[in-house]
Amino acid sequence: MAIEHAAVQFARKPWGVGDLHPWSSIDVAGDPVGELWFQRTHKHAAIPALLLKLLFTSEPLSIQVHPGDEFARSIGLPNGKTEAWYILAAAPGARVALGLKRRLTPQALRAAIRDGSIAHLAQWRPVAKGDIIFVPAGTIHAIGAGIVLAEIQQRNDTTFRLFDYGRQRELHEECAVAVSDAGPVQAQSGPRRLTAARTALITSQHFVIERIDLPANSNWALNAAGNLDPCDRGPGADRVDEHVGR
Repeated sequence: MAIEHAAVQFARKPWGVGDLHPWSSIDVAGDPVGELWFQRTHKHAAIPALLLKLLFTSEPLSIQVHPGDEFARSIGLPNGKTEAWYILAAAPGARVALGLKRRLTPQALRAAIRDGSIAHLAQWRPVAKGDIIFVPAGTIHAIGAGIVLAEIQQRNDTTFRLFDYGRQRELHEECAVAVSDAGPVQAQSGPRRLTAARTALITSQHFVIERIDLPANSNWALNAAGNLDPCDRGPGADRVDEHVGR
């Protein structure tokens, strides 16, 4: 499998941070940065089906939901968005929301979006460094403040907001009701040991995430010299425009 350098793009978000150290040395003076996107650099490179991001939160993100493949294609998009989060750092008390405390009818979900009570119906849980969370398309979810996480996702950033903490950004009631599985999430299977070094954290139809455990005080190197494309020019830093956004 070929190894490439990735270009790094940044997205400014109202819930982001002003300093990306120690995760990145990119100078992000100005409005807060919430996301780093890792992209292929060669102009002729095929567009991958997946996207890797790092997210940095100083405030909670909106309560939101992403469409599945079928709904996405019905509105002209190539696919939906299933994602997973690997928690890299979490402040004391940091938490995420995944699913709802109880199942809602479409009418009840619509009312909860309108009066803001969806914020209290979301099922919040604490997170710590090393946690892995699977977020299937259609799951109502949110990421709280004080978290750095790696997100692997289908390449589609369509987001429908249900609640946004008074930030005056658009909510997407109709689409959110149409795509949401408005209830508690199903129990997720735990990590599965594959070998002494490899553990499968997430196995889904869209992607697999593994953790590699290396012995303490050992030295490892990735030798990709023979696989790098000579046209690749290494990492850069560009802005990503927010479309529907978090």
